[in-house]
Amino acid sequence: MTERPPAPWWLGDRFLWERLGRLRLSALRPASQTRVRTAVVTDSACGLPLEWLAAAEAEPWFEAVPLSVMAGDEIFPDGPEAETALGIALAAGRPVKTSRPAPGVFERVYRRLEAEGFEAVVSIHLSGALSGTADAARLAAERVDVPVEILDTRTAAMAQGFAVQAACSAAAAGQDQKAVLAAARGTLDGAEVRFFLPSLEQLRRGGRIGAAASWVGTMLSIRPLLAVQDGKIVPLERIRTSARALPRLRELSTADARRRTTPRLAVHYFGNRSEAEELAHELVQELDLKATSSSMREAKIVVTPLPAVLAAHTGLGVLAIVVTGRFGEATDPAEATKG
Repeated sequence: MTERPPAPWWLGDRFLWERLGRLRLSALRPASQTRVRTAVVTDSACGLPLEWLAAAEAEPWFEAVPLSVMAGDEIFPDGPEAETALGIALAAGRPVKTSRPAPGVFERVYRRLEAEGFEAVVSIHLSGALSGTADAARLAAERVDVPVEILDTRTAAMAQGFAVQAACSAAAAGQDQKAVLAAARGTLDGAEVRFFLPSLEQLRRGGRIGAAASWVGTMLSIRPLLAVQDGKIVPLERIRTSARALPRLRELSTADARRRTTPRLAVHYFGNRSEAEELAHELVQELDLKATSSSMREAKIVVTPLPAVLAAHTGLGVLAIVVTGRFGEATDPAEATKG
């Protein structure tokens, strides 16, 4: 067997992502003459690396509201502690549940932002077909005076996360609610989430299996590839072995990325970090991606755990690839390197 080259150091270096997170947010932080007018709110299903979120939440105009995971008899807000508890529960075969934030949680966030003088809010959330989070945000928005625009992304994980980053860039530049919302929507346009599951069992238990329900009877003999389309989980292909499934996942994603002038990718995992790093390394080689863009504003490929609130429904061993970016041919080679 041919030995694979080691994954590049930056794929697993959390301190690099911390530095990049700080760099991006310090670059986004407005100069003294620029006033942030529009605040950005999201939820923990966005899948952004914890270091980026920590840097973003240092800004008064940003907040990520955690969803909750119940593992055993305990409830955990989405985050590292929830990931640990969920991993133990899944490995032991114990039931797990998730829940949306209550409308009152969003109301408190919106009222804080209003009290701090922001003119408007753009609130960016997990697909309404998978969760009631966006509905809870809408109920809260009706109770406050500050204008709140709710964006149901119709997707999840870093497809949502990239939209959040775009909204933050626009907000930090002092743009109004309409422009911040447009920035997020522009990133969502054409975004794709494809993923591999060792089993459909957790999706079946959580009731999120959707159009893949017809596969349940044969799930012991297939390794499914699925996607998030129009807000729902849908089947892509039935493949007999993991050895074939992962190359096919990579093939679909690289073909998609090559159609874009400015592709950005993320690899998600849960309980199988080394596999995710290897998959990301293969994507880097095939697409000739760099660790960061020339502007150093955004990472070209991100490796980050699937949020616990999503992993509770996919189970251990999930591998997902998110692809986003504008479609079309790059006319200027320098243009293709821009973030």
